[in-house]
Amino acid sequence: MLVSGGFDLRDEPWIPVRLLTGESVRLGLRGLFKQAHEIADLELVVPPAAAGLLRVLAAITARIAQAGRARLDNRGIAEDIDDWHALRRRVLQQHRFDPDAVDAYLDKEVPEGRFDLFDVQRPFLQDPRLAVECTDSKGAPNPSGVNKLVMGRPTGVNGAVLFGHFTDTAPVAVPAAEAVWHLLAQLYFGPSGQCTPRRITSQRAGSGDAAPLRKSLSYFAWAPDLFTSLVLAVPGPQAEADWEAEDACPWEEELNAPLDPLPAMTWPGRLLTGRFRHAVLLVPSADRRSVTDAYITWSTHEAAPAVRDPFQILDRRKDGAFQPREADGSRALWRDIDSLLLKDSKQDVQRPPCLEDLPKRLLPVLRVRAYGFEQDGQQKDSVWFQATTPPVLQWQEQSDPQMAHHVNRCHRIAEDAGSRLDFAAKVAWRIATDVNADLSAKAKIRIDQRKPGPWAAVALARYWPSAEREFWRLATPGQAASAVERPFVEAALAALDEAIGPVNRTDIRVARARSRARAILASLLPSSQTA
Repeated sequence: MLVSGGFDLRDEPWIPVRLLTGESVRLGLRGLFKQAHEIADLELVVPPAAAGLLRVLAAITARIAQAGRARLDNRGIAEDIDDWHALRRRVLQQHRFDPDAVDAYLDKEVPEGRFDLFDVQRPFLQDPRLAVECTDSKGAPNPSGVNKLVMGRPTGVNGAVLFGHFTDTAPVAVPAAEAVWHLLAQLYFGPSGQCTPRRITSQRAGSGDAAPLRKSLSYFAWAPDLFTSLVLAVPGPQAEADWEAEDACPWEEELNAPLDPLPAMTWPGRLLTGRFRHAVLLVPSADRRSVTDAYITWSTHEAAPAVRDPFQILDRRKDGAFQPREADGSRALWRDIDSLLLKDSKQDVQRPPCLEDLPKRLLPVLRVRAYGFEQDGQQKDSVWFQATTPPVLQWQEQSDPQMAHHVNRCHRIAEDAGSRLDFAAKVAWRIATDVNADLSAKAKIRIDQRKPGPWAAVALARYWPSAEREFWRLATPGQAASAVERPFVEAALAALDEAIGPVNRTDIRVARARSRARAILASLLPSSQTA
């Protein structure tokens, strides 16, 4: 006999947060929204889950945030962007969510059981049909395994171990609260390619598409309290949305037929929570406090909707099309600052829509929170990360063009110095190790990219942390008129010397190689700074 429910996300404590008092607690959805004005930050230890959770929370925020009787998801008001911004300002002025609106949405507007992780008929963000559709050739249940669910656990024989040691032959159950995090991570960042087969017709299809956020970065305007952060996370009305179709989140509507055309992309619910490419079903333990197994398969083979994610930077490809900036675990957040502050005037970068038209009175305190997951397009997961800037959004180009361009100048020179350091270190290695290399100052050195030597990688590893310190030191209004080249060049020179090492520099050939590399770096300095 199936037992329904047992882990109600409205009230079970599954979202870790830090209160403004500094205390760390876990809350359910009800507590989180009612106490949002008392919460400083989310404390999810799985950044891809946090990126997904914030989209879910933003969708719910659009349903419950209101001023008078007007909600943020009001389409009539959204027809005029100025009216919508005015409504958002009135919502922010209330400084908290209305507790009655929170209860009304969670208890009345959404059908009973839709927020329960283990509801038999409609478990939260899951498809109960998988229990009978994911079967082997003999018709027996064919789950994917709990290790497939949990990001960071290996699956099969070649899975990378990010956290802990687990095997398919000895799976370890995951607490229900943490299973929700990984459910979100799978739906937003899951892989493409082979998956657990799903039989809907006579065919057992066993491959699917990548999740909508796979290998991407997400950027959010981050306020001193979670209430403000969530209100600012509600995306403004988007032109790509279908304004005739009814908007809904997965927990608000009936299950879609996997072989049918996808519903119209609407604002804001489907934009934030309706682009999944995977279907998941969790298998609970007898006491409903943990997850012992899971089915993970495809949810649709229809073409993904062409819609702009409101939290991503877009970069122009060589073919002229735009694509989301990919996550790189070795690239610090400050190296994206110019793309967050400048308008889209460069024509090759578009900043996230969620960072446009922010309330002016909040700009001095708004930071940027980034969540990223470095992955390939199919199955490989490398590293996830999160980072938060200081309050830089006050320097957006439309508010403070002088600082925006100063920060951009600092970033550009830092990048130029890093690129030149990479080249100079490779030149130095070639001169130092190739007995046939011409040591004259003007000789052209050919670099073998297959054998670049170790100095470049070591030098860059030393340079970027130093460059970040210099960047934040210089990225202040008091430095806006300063010459900024020398600090980055000196950081590059110091990194080069550390990579070569003091012992190697006693060799005459290495000494000449070092001198040539330092000259390459020094050429970045304007003539007024070379003395």
